[in-house]
Amino acid sequence: MSSVSKSRAWDVRRPPSDEGKVVLVTGGNAGIGYFVAEQLAATGVVVVLGSRSAAKADAAMAAIRSRVAGARLRHLPLDLADLSSLKAAVDGSGLDRLDAVVHNAGVALDDPPRQETPDGHELMFGTNHLGHFALTRWLAPLLSAAPAGRVVTVGSFAARSERLDLDDPQSTRDYRPKRSYGRSKLAQMCFGFELDRRLRAVGSSVLSVVAHPGGALDGLTPSRPPVHVTKPGARLRAWPAGLLVQGKEAGAWPVVRAVLDPDVRGGELWGPRVFGLRGIPRREPVPSHMADRSVATRLWTVSCELTGTDSRLGFPSRQAL
Repeated sequence: MSSVSKSRAWDVRRPPSDEGKVVLVTGGNAGIGYFVAEQLAATGVVVVLGSRSAAKADAAMAAIRSRVAGARLRHLPLDLADLSSLKAAVDGSGLDRLDAVVHNAGVALDDPPRQETPDGHELMFGTNHLGHFALTRWLAPLLSAAPAGRVVTVGSFAARSERLDLDDPQSTRDYRPKRSYGRSKLAQMCFGFELDRRLRAVGSSVLSVVAHPGGALDGLTPSRPPVHVTKPGARLRAWPAGLLVQGKEAGAWPVVRAVLDPDVRGGELWGPRVFGLRGIPRREPVPSHMADRSVATRLWTVSCELTGTDSRLGFPSRQAL
């Protein structure tokens, strides 16, 4: 079946039921992550919200429950900027399997100065990429315990115009916030594609898929108090942009499809249909700079060194990854 025909059959507002599956959404308390969590909860999925803040997670869960009767939700305290805390967080999760993880949480800075994580990594690269890279290592046994686990990495349209500088991955020499953000998302996406190649090479049942929300604006996002409230003035100002971009509820659609659609394959990229910026989800060609294996291999090595992680990431294998 072609991706076009699959897209027509897929109803973004009524995804198929997936009763009982367990999905972790990092940063599920706000933004795209909140709407991913809400939409997954509506299908019967047990949604685990990974969030540093218990108060924000509680607010998000209350908002979801007000819209999804019987929603099954949990909070997992999770700080992706603190690599040393991740193993303990996963060990304390109480989970015996994980059907999918959505690597969504992220930091976006608009202005200098350059900031660092507690581990001394540039904040955006350290949180957005290194945090998820290291988290995957500790989630590997849980994902492998599921019949068909998935790692869904949420990228960004901003990554299309960036290129990685692996001689200076942490922007120590020339820090520009927007560029560093785009590169951190590009690193995430390259990781997602490389992870799937390595999982396929060892015959793993786990798939790695990359998705992005396109252009997703707060002003076009429906209100979900107290998590998000769109004021009439903000909606009016954002209305002309709606010809090209969309709100965060729609931005979650490609991610939800990447998690739930049984026809999605590992190594695929999913995004909005219209210029990659808005509309229902479709499978997209992977840009050449994201599919460059030499760059991905070097990024993998750098990421292992910076996180102190074994190159196999803990997935069962017949050979070294």
